[in-house]
Amino acid sequence: MLAELVGHVVGVDTHKDTHTAAVVASATGGVAGTETAHANTAGYEALVEFADLHSDATDRAWAIEGTGSYGAGLAHFLAARGEWVLEVDRPTRPAQRDGAKSDALDAVRAAREVLGRTKLAQPRARGEREALRCLLVTREGAVRDRTRATNQLKAMIVSAPEELRAKLRGLNGTALIGACRRLRRPTGRPTDHVATVAALRRLAARIEHLDNEIAEHDTDIKALTKAVCPQLLDELGVGPLSAAQAYISWSHPGRCRSEAAYANLAGVAPIEASSGQVVRHRLNRGGDRHLNRALHMVIITRYRCDPITKAYIAGRLADGKSHREARRCLKRYVARHLYRLLEAGPTTTQERTP
Repeated sequence: MLAELVGHVVGVDTHKDTHTAAVVASATGGVAGTETAHANTAGYEALVEFADLHSDATDRAWAIEGTGSYGAGLAHFLAARGEWVLEVDRPTRPAQRDGAKSDALDAVRAAREVLGRTKLAQPRARGEREALRCLLVTREGAVRDRTRATNQLKAMIVSAPEELRAKLRGLNGTALIGACRRLRRPTGRPTDHVATVAALRRLAARIEHLDNEIAEHDTDIKALTKAVCPQLLDELGVGPLSAAQAYISWSHPGRCRSEAAYANLAGVAPIEASSGQVVRHRLNRGGDRHLNRALHMVIITRYRCDPITKAYIAGRLADGKSHREARRCLKRYVARHLYRLLEAGPTTTQERTP
């Protein structure tokens, strides 16, 4: 228990502009004091000075909400000073209709909630992990925008004047985008014809711009994954995007306690749902869905071209499992294997799983 390791816990309720901290005694749960400061370097210094008044820096821990969002700056600042920083979810608030709510109370609840835990969560690392996260998130946004623009362009062609539809009929993909991009502004045509041509040209230009942006993200992500986790890229079916997501979810050595914890984080750990003499497991719909999707793509790729994976799936089908259940089993194996590779570092190679 954390209460046996430190004398005080500093709970922090984070917001965009201000952070509120509360120092709580580990032995009694009593509140030694609360303080609110601005969410900047000067405010972080003020919170550390406040904590020093009520606790010893060598005998305390910080329980911070939102270490990946509003609390990221404070968590990084404290870690650089050698403070023990713990990540805490949004604390449980009273279920009563008149349950009190304030920043100070939330800070106290964050500290007390961490004191009652036996499994402590570390904040995610920055550096290369944060760089990959930024690139991957921005790339996903560009892919969504490209899909939306492509669908909009195709829908506009359906209702376009017959002359335009005849010119673009039968084209698809890159050829369709190029043809729309090369459309010339007509003269002596109805207003709707002129406006449709202009809209198609702009949509095609937008799609081409997003294509270039996605390609630039792919280049940067590939270079970073080669630098930080090349051992993942050596695995069959694991490309730069899947490797980047596996690395982002893993973050750094020790954050996930075990292979099983990483599999549970990916949402591939089965949930027992037994009753009486019936023993079965329920599909896990929780966890990091981005990591789950990355594992799914690895399995799909392997199933297409890897005889070992095909033999494994065939064996599970022979045991009475469905194709979906067999893939879920395989995703769990792959998650555990990738975890071992990440924990071992880029210089270690291990025997490949199915």
